[in-house]
Amino acid sequence: MTVYLGSPNSQVQAHAANGMPVLLSYFILHNRNWWKQYVPSFKQILIDCGAYSAYTSGKEIDPIAYRDWAAQYPWADACAGVDDIAGDFKKSLKNYEIFGFPTMHDSDPIDLIDDLIPIARERGNWIGIGLVPPREGKENFVRHICDRVPPDMHIHGWALRQYLHIPRINSADSTAWFRNALTLKNHALTAHLTYAECVDIMVKRFQRAQRIIAHDDSQLDLF
Repeated sequence: MTVYLGSPNSQVQAHAANGMPVLLSYFILHNRNWWKQYVPSFKQILIDCGAYSAYTSGKEIDPIAYRDWAAQYPWADACAGVDDIAGDFKKSLKNYEIFGFPTMHDSDPIDLIDDLIPIARERGNWIGIGLVPPREGKENFVRHICDRVPPDMHIHGWALRQYLHIPRINSADSTAWFRNALTLKNHALTAHLTYAECVDIMVKRFQRAQRIIAHDDSQLDLF
C-alpha cells in the first residue's frame, strides 16, 4: 500500500494503514513531519525515492539527500535507488552507486538487467521492475525480466499489482486502495458512508485478496 500523505485525507489514510505494509515516498514526505507518528503502526515499510512523482512534477531528486533521509529508517525492508524515469539508464546507474536497489524499466536496453543484478546483490538482494505508462499489455517483458533474475532475489513491481499472478513478483505497490475509496464514496449505493469508512472497506479488500499462486514464506505482503 502506498501512503502518499499529501492530500487532505492523508491522516485518514495513514490511520487506516495501521498494521499494513506501507511504501514511504521521499519526494512526497521529506518536507513534512506530522506523518512520522504513524510509522510505528505500519507492519512493514519500503522506502522509495518517488522518482515518478518527481518526474511528473518536473523536478529532480538529490540522491545524497534521499540517502540521508532514508537513514532514519534502518529497519525498512528495503530502499529503492533514484531511477531516471525519463529513460537515461546511465544516470540511473550513477545514482545507484550512491544508494538504493536498482530498477529495470521497459524503456531500458534489455541487457541492462545483467548489470543491475550485481548491484541488487549488494543492496539486500532486491530489484525492481518498472513500466512506462500505460502499463497494460506488457506481461511478456515482465516475465522475461523475472526469468533473468536469480530465484533468491526479491522482485518488487512498481505499480504492478496487475501482474501479481506472475509467481516471481514478490511484492508490488499500489495507490488504488485510497483512490478507489473516493470512487466508492461517490457511488450511489455507498454515498452515505464517510470517506474514512470507504478507506476501511478498501483496506479490508486488500487484506482479504489472495494471489492466484501458491503462497510460501519467501513472498512478502503487498506494499
